[in-house]
Amino acid sequence: MQKDEPSLAPAKGLRVLVIDDEKNIRATLALCLEQIGCEVTAVASAEAALDALARQRQDLVFLDLRLGQSSGLDLIPKLLADAPDLMVVIMTAYATIDSAVEAIKRGAADYIAKPFTPAQIRHLVDQYLTRRDLSRQMHDLEGRLSQAAPDIDLESGSPRVRSVIDVAARAAASDVAVLLRGESGTGKTVLARMIHNLSPRARSPFVVVNCPTLSEELLASELFGHAKGAFTGAVRDQAGRVEAAEGGTLFLDEIGEISPSLQAKLLRFLEEKEFERVGENRTRRANVRMIAATNRNLEDHVAKGLFREDLLYRLNVIDLQLPPLRERSEDTLRLAHRFLAFFAKAARRQPPQLSPAAEAALVAYAWPGNIRELRNTIERAVILWPAEIIEPEAFPAHISAHSTAEAPQVGGDFSLEALEREHIARVLARSATMEGAAAILGIDASTLWRKRKKYES
Repeated sequence: MQKDEPSLAPAKGLRVLVIDDEKNIRATLALCLEQIGCEVTAVASAEAALDALARQRQDLVFLDLRLGQSSGLDLIPKLLADAPDLMVVIMTAYATIDSAVEAIKRGAADYIAKPFTPAQIRHLVDQYLTRRDLSRQMHDLEGRLSQAAPDIDLESGSPRVRSVIDVAARAAASDVAVLLRGESGTGKTVLARMIHNLSPRARSPFVVVNCPTLSEELLASELFGHAKGAFTGAVRDQAGRVEAAEGGTLFLDEIGEISPSLQAKLLRFLEEKEFERVGENRTRRANVRMIAATNRNLEDHVAKGLFREDLLYRLNVIDLQLPPLRERSEDTLRLAHRFLAFFAKAARRQPPQLSPAAEAALVAYAWPGNIRELRNTIERAVILWPAEIIEPEAFPAHISAHSTAEAPQVGGDFSLEALEREHIARVLARSATMEGAAAILGIDASTLWRKRKKYES
């Protein structure tokens, strides 16, 4: 190699496989890559390369065109069969246009002639990092667009929710497993994404698997991948979500629905970071953080023999419970107004306003479908209600029915308790925090908490 040149961006933690039958090339290239933070595995043969790839996932490969009596070109498809996201760079002292074209045809991403400088190698590493970042940005954008609705934010006036968010933020810095509990629609996926975004893994993938939507066989394949011929329709080797989440976070939604046999495989992966694709007996490894969510009582499932106790203890190192919307009613109108603005913009209309009766109906309703149901209700109203003031009639009948009773008014034929209940509900609905509402009402937060629980029961 020639004289070193100024360094490009560091590549800390990037896994690089060097395949060359010349010892000096392996040593020199490994040194160059390690100096910019790469984790290097250097081997001399095709067999050793495939073995190294089976033991640990790699990001980038530098492959010699001639490996003794064999050709590096023949190895490219085998490398990509096991790891389709690999970036393979062919290197050779016998560079020709034909060999370059053939390398690209077989799946190589680039081609470099010997002798090369450290700066050229670092440029290829930087190229890989740029390509990886763009790919992740595209996946993230696709995920956001596919939702076709605003993310549920995690701002809240509820002390319980703020406490959960505080613990989640502190847990993000570690790699421990997190179990999120709560009814459907309470924002567990959003909380999981927040933990990922605050973690050291934020630049790596956040991969979601919705467990109840797939059969046992398909879920195993979705998680761990499969080998060609493993089952009907498996026409080629396929990596799973575990491999797709390499370096990042795997979020398993509704984990209480998975079968006992798959629970055993998950337990092994949590403990050893090892797994096998369906229909394959080659052991693979992955560096992935696990976050799981459930709306089930997993302790009851354990007592009934439906869920492994050892898996539960591995999952709930950090155990967080998101309260339902009916227990954080101070957030109902804030969320409703946020959804109004979002869906009005999507419908290219001015954001409508909620009438007092509509607000009262939203606050009074129990929201069994939680934030997801509230979002859908507001979207429906924006689409179907033509006026600039949304009335309760814009909501489904079971929600608008909560506005039919006359609201208590000062001087009317209402008890003091009814007036107090209505006043507390309205102040909570427009206050950002429980403490703020308590200050308006002239009582302390603990007294307000007791009164709120009394009137909600």
